[in-house]
Amino acid sequence: MANSDSTSPLPVVAPLSSVLFSLSLSICLVAEKLQENGSDCLNLMLRKENVTPIGSKIAELSESRTELLSRIQGLKQDLQSWRSKLDTQVKVYRDELSELKKSLNGEVEQLRSEFQELRTTLQQQQEDVTASLRNLGKLLQLQDVSGDEQLVQETKEAEGTKVDASGEETEAVDKDNGKETEN
Repeated sequence: MANSDSTSPLPVVAPLSSVLFSLSLSICLVAEKLQENGSDCLNLMLRKENVTPIGSKIAELSESRTELLSRIQGLKQDLQSWRSKLDTQVKVYRDELSELKKSLNGEVEQLRSEFQELRTTLQQQQEDVTASLRNLGKLLQLQDVSGDEQLVQETKEAEGTKVDASGEETEAVDKDNGKETEN
């Protein structure tokens, strides 16, 4: 201790209380600035404490979002597959309906043709029946006329007049007395 010149001087260390005081003063100044901006030191401390739970919540939400996106993607694929199957089924049904329509139209045309043939046949039969009835009517008239002529002839013969085939009266000989009579 005798020689103080030979050794380097030791730095002057401030007492611990003065360091703590200056640190407290700095914290207060920061706190005042924060209060001027609408926040206080307590909120700052709470935020720092909540950073870890918020981070884990963000991770959970991120994982949940990923799961939801994958489910949505799966649903989109299912929907697209369903639409594709539905379009295919609609095409099959349309093709079947088209074939049924063609078949039905063919059958309708065939029925029309058959009905036309039937109509023609019925008209021909009607004409034939009408002609037959006319001929029958004429035949009956002839029979009536010949029957009437025969009746007239029989009547005339009974009266003594003979009727020839042309329907004219001729003189007949009375068989009973052998005389000719004229009418």
